[in-house]
Amino acid sequence: MKVLAIGDLIGSAGIKKLKSEMPKIREQEKIDFVIVNGENSAEGMGITEKNLKDMLDAKVDVITMGNHTWAKKDIFKVIDCPQLIRPANYAKGVVGKGYNIYICHNKKIAVINLIGRVDMNVLSENPFLLAKEIVEKLQNDVDMIFIDFHAEATAEKIAMGYFLDGKVTAIFGTHTHVQTADEKILPKGTGYITDIGMTGPKYSVIGMDIAVSIKRFETTLPERYKMANRRMHAKCCYLSC
Repeated sequence: MKVLAIGDLIGSAGIKKLKSEMPKIREQEKIDFVIVNGENSAEGMGITEKNLKDMLDAKVDVITMGNHTWAKKDIFKVIDCPQLIRPANYAKGVVGKGYNIYICHNKKIAVINLIGRVDMNVLSENPFLLAKEIVEKLQNDVDMIFIDFHAEATAEKIAMGYFLDGKVTAIFGTHTHVQTADEKILPKGTGYITDIGMTGPKYSVIGMDIAVSIKRFETTLPERYKMANRRMHAKCCYLSC
């Protein structure tokens, strides 16, 4: 079985690229199951009902989220969609689910979404403790476990990889929008990569307009981010297991 994980989908450019490339990738790579991080699909922040529909129409099996989960009120209309999961280590009682189990070719696939705590500015529970709890609960009932760890700090992601090595099928990082080159099989057999990058405008600053981004750094004055030119070529970043 081949599982495809696609990095942070950025706005309409990312969705357009996903819809145009998915059929080819599925056919060429013989993909069976697709996971997409969709927390930036609403022009950089959050997700809307239409974004969700577009991804499901593109035959995405699971949509994970991150620090922009609640950026659009639309999410409350679709939060109970079985294909949509949000970070499991948000506070207890928060709407939505942090993981789910899916059936593909008679195999049970668990997908878990976690958010980091280092430099994320999001109040969340300890992802290591919760990951251990969820994995122990699931490991005897499923055939595969995949984790989207949405985190800023490289060290936190790497530590999570070794923490769960041999207990899950694969851990892939999202959030930084820049693909790393450290994909590997860890000593006990878990597939790992620190970040799978973004699917969005190629000529941009992590998906945002270049001039606006530079101005923020040059002047240190607040400047509202905006998406990079949609007409720019988009790139698609993914990991196939």
